[in-house]
Amino acid sequence: MGSLSIWHWLIVLVIVVLVFGTKKLSSVGKDLGGAVRGFKEGMAEGNAPQSTDAKKTIDVEAKEK
Repeated sequence: MGSLSIWHWLIVLVIVVLVFGTKKLSSVGKDLGGAVRGFKEGMAEGNAPQSTDAKKTIDVEAKEK
């Protein structure tokens, strides 16, 4: 009685689709996917070493201030 079977999950899925509609759920999925993709790209940029050109630009900007 404590665990949910596949039939329980299907009923929940049908109710969610009826309440929100497929168009809204699709747009939420796209937004969530874009956010995850942007987060992964940001993490990759943060871990990648900077090129020497980028370091020179940062050094020049720091000296100008």
